[in-house]
Amino acid sequence: MRVKGGVVRRRKHNKILAKTKGYRMTKSRLYKVAHEAYMHAGQYAYNHRQKRGAEVRRVWITKINAACKNNGIQYKDLIAKLRKENIELNRMVLADIAVNHPEVFTKITESL
Repeated sequence: MRVKGGVVRRRKHNKILAKTKGYRMTKSRLYKVAHEAYMHAGQYAYNHRQKRGAEVRRVWITKINAACKNNGIQYKDLIAKLRKENIELNRMVLADIAVNHPEVFTKITESL
């Protein structure tokens, strides 16, 4: 006597169909198409999580660069001087200081 996977398979299919609810056309209705769409969506999500870090860093650099221009120094010179003086402020902290505490950022640039 063979064992059929009726209940287990139905549960597995319903789980995928629930996760693809809201997808367009048959991607939310047919299991085979929905499973393919779900797998691709997971891969896209993973890839974009990796890219988000680079995008955020780019924004930090833009904020720091704008603050540097206000203080008459170039971004590359600021980073080089910070590295030379062994001041370990990362770009996230520098961007926060540049936006929220411009007077502190000015003091940092003047002290270098």
